[in-house]
Amino acid sequence: MTTAAGLFQVPWSDYRSDLLDALLKTISYTAVSFAGAALLGLVVALLRLSRVWPLRALAAVYTELFKNIPLLAIIFLTYFGLGSVDIRLDVFTAGCLSLIVFYSAYLSEIFRAAISGIHDGQTEAGEALGLGRLSVFGHVIFPQALRLALPGTNTMLVDLLKGTSLLVTISAAELMSEARLITSSTFRALEVYLVISAVYFALCYPLSQLLLALERAIRAGKPLTPRRRRRLRTARALLAEAPAPADPPSPKEATA
Repeated sequence: MTTAAGLFQVPWSDYRSDLLDALLKTISYTAVSFAGAALLGLVVALLRLSRVWPLRALAAVYTELFKNIPLLAIIFLTYFGLGSVDIRLDVFTAGCLSLIVFYSAYLSEIFRAAISGIHDGQTEAGEALGLGRLSVFGHVIFPQALRLALPGTNTMLVDLLKGTSLLVTISAAELMSEARLITSSTFRALEVYLVISAVYFALCYPLSQLLLALERAIRAGKPLTPRRRRRLRTARALLAEAPAPADPPSPKEATA
């Protein structure tokens, strides 16, 4: 039976700088890809809700296409497929682009459902106050839709972080690529992949808990930005300074 001492024999100190670089590369892929996927997903969601039929059809085709193609196939198409027709992308660009087009399809569905979940009366109320369509969406619809979209969006972010491991197939220099290099030089596959799995867990679990806490804070109505906190303090101060409403007259005084 393999003992713990016999299991952990990789000289990890020799690979510390390489692992740190791989960790930073993984975080970079995640941050850039999620920002791009969220932006593109919002655009596709708005196109799905457009009154123009061709735009709705185009967005629907995009969503269904990339939802039903494996991420690995998209990575191969982006890096190797485009390269075969003289469209050569560097590894970072190809990796981010693959993650963006894949996860934006899922995020667009989350955003579309969240926006559709806002009652039409909210739009009518905003227009009654004289707000334009962009102002109604930015100040009335979007903040409410954001609360509805948070659970699914948070799940997609954690899943995207784990999905970066598939970029090992194009040697993207992220954690899984570094794990493959360490394995090839040490022949300690079990130990290496156990440690890399632990690193992914150390990244994903705190992130998921932080996002859950953020979701709870937003649902509770807590102000998250300094500007909103200042507004809340000002509103409380004005309410405290406002005179108390007069007591209604008693029945005897009313009939006197």
